[in-house]
Amino acid sequence: MNGEEQMGLRQDLKRRAMSLSQKAMERLFADEERAMRIAGAIGKVQRGKAAFDRGQDRLLRTFSFAARSDFKVVGKQLSALKRRLRDLEEKLEHLGGASVSGDKPID
Repeated sequence: MNGEEQMGLRQDLKRRAMSLSQKAMERLFADEERAMRIAGAIGKVQRGKAAFDRGQDRLLRTFSFAARSDFKVVGKQLSALKRRLRDLEEKLEHLGGASVSGDKPID
């Protein structure tokens, strides 16, 4: 089987799986009462996860460890700095200057 046939097979399987899952979801949510119970259960799981995350953050902070939320904030700040650096490097290149970071890309 060549690469093109594999892609075709993969796309066909993906399409069929999506169709089956869509039909299953339609059947599952066809009954309004069942749909409301499922939505309520999903809401409880989401609230439970949020409470767990808050407790985990408090516990990690109590023991002077960085919490997951701290890493997310720092990661977002780092991504913003990387974007800003790329923008500034592009402007510098348009002005005829060299790269600020040299040949080493920031990952």
